[in-house]
Amino acid sequence: MPASKETILVVDDERNIVELARLYLEADGYRVVAAVDGREALSQVQETHPALVVLDLMLPEMDGWEVCRRLRAESADIPIIMLTARSDDVDKIVGLELGADDYLTKPFNPRELVARVRAVLRRSAAKTQVDRPLTLGDLSINPSAREVIIGGRPVHLRGKEFDLLHTLVQNRGIVLSRSQLLDLAWGYDFYGDTRTVDVHIGQVRRKLEGSGVHIETVRGIGYKLVA
Repeated sequence: MPASKETILVVDDERNIVELARLYLEADGYRVVAAVDGREALSQVQETHPALVVLDLMLPEMDGWEVCRRLRAESADIPIIMLTARSDDVDKIVGLELGADDYLTKPFNPRELVARVRAVLRRSAAKTQVDRPLTLGDLSINPSAREVIIGGRPVHLRGKEFDLLHTLVQNRGIVLSRSQLLDLAWGYDFYGDTRTVDVHIGQVRRKLEGSGVHIETVRGIGYKLVA
């Protein structure tokens, strides 16, 4: 249970979903605020500064994808768990590409939602850990400042992209399975499939172009970082 009441923003136009999430999250010690559309969600973020946002994709006024874009433009670090009413992988992949940290498909078990909220918040808190800067080829990564420099120029990585790259650099030359990467970079046991790792690997690969450092796919096992 949280030591102090962290605020969770639940964004969904289905009142029963909001109240179900509220019931279970508050029972676990969180403070819950709600929004029923995208514009209200952005307003609530400014007013309440939530520790985490549970965000439905299908919203009136402004959909969840646009809300996620705007939140990520303002902050790379606020954790987002997306809700989707469809099992379509496209929704999940687009959400992850926009910077969501996790997703749940409706209908969901409210206990699983609470478990994911707690896990994502633990991973988010771990970001504050101070580590020494690391250099590999033309790539420099400063974990305490969450900065990446390639060939003298700064490169922007979203929160999860940074965590994934940092994990690979720390374990350079070592093959890590998708499950190991989820455990090390995400910091919790992932409930969904491992495709989220593949999506983020693709994003990081694009941003490493020209650095002399690249991520190799080891077929049937996972990935490793090599210079």
